[in-house]
Amino acid sequence: MEGPETRQSLLLRLKDATQQDAWQEFVDIYEPLVYRLARKRGLQHADASDISQEVFSAVRRAIHRFDLERSGSFRGWLFRIARNLVLNFLTRQREPRGSGDSSIQAMLEQKASPDEATTTLFQTEYRRELFRHVASRIQDQFQDDTWRAFWLTGVEGESIESVAELLGKSPGAIRVARCRVLAKLKREVARLEQESQ
Repeated sequence: MEGPETRQSLLLRLKDATQQDAWQEFVDIYEPLVYRLARKRGLQHADASDISQEVFSAVRRAIHRFDLERSGSFRGWLFRIARNLVLNFLTRQREPRGSGDSSIQAMLEQKASPDEATTTLFQTEYRRELFRHVASRIQDQFQDDTWRAFWLTGVEGESIESVAELLGKSPGAIRVARCRVLAKLKREVARLEQESQ
């Protein structure tokens, strides 16, 4: 699979129940995303894992009906499934028991509507998964020192000077290495996003 943005070719493979490798690639990329969404909405580990499984079961049951032109992006469709299952779970946990309290009803109605925080959370988690996926694909295209220079300065936040000293390179060489990897990351991310539109 080319990346976390699910292309039409993968969607076609997902629609074929015999394509277990396509499902495995799909789950490998999206399961951490769905799990973190559930956890950040307050679910415990076991509940978040259960919701993740429910999301992928729902996708498997409904994938043959997914139409990119009518349903919008696949990621948006997946997000709606995940959000709805999380909200259903939260609603079941807080279901009122005949109290007649209008504040409970208001809370349930508020929970049932899409909220901007959840959408933003899903997008943030998606970007993290996209970064991890692209980084793992391109790492072997760079020498170890080049990758370490990028990783230590760009991801772990080490100073250029301390990384230069650690790797026995000049600060300028560390900057160049970091820029080379960042440029490749940006190109790959842009390519994957363009393919999915």
